Amino acid sequence: MRRRRLVVQKYGGSSVANPERITRVAQRVVAAKRTGADVVVVVSALGDTTDELLQLAAQISQDPPERELDMLMATGEQVSVALLAMAIHELDEDAVSFTGAQIGILTDGTHTKARIVAIPAQRVVKELAQNRIVIVAGFQGINLNQDITTLGRGGSDLTAVALAVALRADVCEIFTDVEGVYTADPRMVPDARKLTAISYDEMLEMASLGAQVMQARSIFVAKRFNIPIHVRSSFSQREGTMITKSAKAMEDIVVSGVTLQRDEAKVTIRDVPDKPGMAAEIFRELAGKGINVDMIVQNVSREGSTDLSFTVVKSDLPSTLRVARMVSHRIGAGEVTTDEGVAKLSIVGIGMRSHSGIAAKMFESMARERINIEMISTSEIKISCVIRKLHAERAVRAVHRAFGLSRERVATHRRPAAMLGA
Repeated sequence: MRRRRLVVQKYGGSSVANPERITRVAQRVVAAKRTGADVVVVVSALGDTTDELLQLAAQISQDPPERELDMLMATGEQVSVALLAMAIHELDEDAVSFTGAQIGILTDGTHTKARIVAIPAQRVVKELAQNRIVIVAGFQGINLNQDITTLGRGGSDLTAVALAVALRADVCEIFTDVEGVYTADPRMVPDARKLTAISYDEMLEMASLGAQVMQARSIFVAKRFNIPIHVRSSFSQREGTMITKSAKAMEDIVVSGVTLQRDEAKVTIRDVPDKPGMAAEIFRELAGKGINVDMIVQNVSREGSTDLSFTVVKSDLPSTLRVARMVSHRIGAGEVTTDEGVAKLSIVGIGMRSHSGIAAKMFESMARERINIEMISTSEIKISCVIRKLHAERAVRAVHRAFGLSRERVATHRRPAAMLGA
């Protein structure tokens, strides 16, 4: 007997920001259920609840224990799932809500950015067999010590994709306040184009480089287990952007998007002894504290020492400085300085693998705007530059224009968006 279609839907905080929006989400969930599908829903906290809880914690402590932060932040989603279940009951459908711990989302022991280890799906399957809509609190789990953990910013995306893997869902639908994935942030580039399709690799790069549509870790899991993701708006019925495996037609698009990451900080350790093992010692200590280092630049040696610069996200800056100063003292290096006035601009595209001159075009577009580039890093499908934050939005518009990514130019000079992934 062929099983019923199974859909995992995730609704972000803006989609459930107030009772009216929760009711609209309930209507959408019920409509999906009445097509004959089994439906599992993952919900974020209402609106800006998570930020408000963090602000509340900051009024109590400047350095709260991470375990207690998780206890606090996980409460937001518990409110959302209960209210959505009530709204669905009002529409004469049966629904049941669960926290992450109740369905057994097991994580490692890291607080505030835990990783999912396993999801035993038995309880969800049992409820679906009773013809219920299952609603799960996103962003949270439980570790082996039975402590509540959270999955980091955007963690509800990860909850949804991981559930889709565990349940072998047909699709994971990510509902947000935008209609899909765009070639750039439409707030900065009004003529940015919505992509009909994008590959896992491109979306993974874009998410990790500042595109806020989805959490990067969720894309990694979707790619690993080949879970199709449909990013769409909870405020319209239009089709959004499909995230799937690479399609040959995607390679005809050299650059798929331009991203901007504003929450970067540059750290410089001055006068590092220029001898083997120094960089390894610095970055081993940072890794041991769970700090992800992004771009790295080492200056040319002078008189037996060199300056070493790297970037981290601002939220990691306090711990980064503690580690960097400790290591600098131990290895006999100089002072540690920081610069928070930087941003990272990136271009992403599978087509970059087979086209030359992409970097030159990117750099020339910024040179025409007299924007200086401080650091550069590349991979097979992306190029990133650190620039002054003051010039960031102007740089995004210049690069977007240089690669012809706007709606008008795409229509006249490029394959139509509907052909992407065809």
